[in-house]
Amino acid sequence: QVQLAESGGGLVQPGGSLRLSCAASGSILRITAMGWFRQAPGKQRELVARVTTGGGIIEADPVKGRFTITRDNAKNTVYLQMNSLKPAVTAIYYCNADGMLTSSYGLRPFTSWGQGTQVTVSS
Repeated sequence: QVQLAESGGGLVQPGGSLRLSCAASGSILRITAMGWFRQAPGKQRELVARVTTGGGIIEADPVKGRFTITRDNAKNTVYLQMNSLKPAVTAIYYCNADGMLTSSYGLRPFTSWGQGTQVTVSS
């Protein structure tokens, strides 16, 4: 009952920038954290960056200084600004959100994933 809509992926040359967006919708009571994970071919899904409602941020070491995660709590939207892109970051990027939703059974915790957006860095 919580949907995540991602946008902003694509093909970019090395050194370029991309901005990913992810908007959550549905029977949301509150979102406690939103973030981005990525999965490269043949590798496991890994955390890129995550931000809590209170503004706490966790970033993977490889992206520190080049990627910036921000969140608009009023819009239930999270953004990932990616700069100085390198081919090594090529992957499918997935949005993730945790929180509480309302349902006919009352309040329930949820964890939702987006369908993923492809980011390809290549010349």
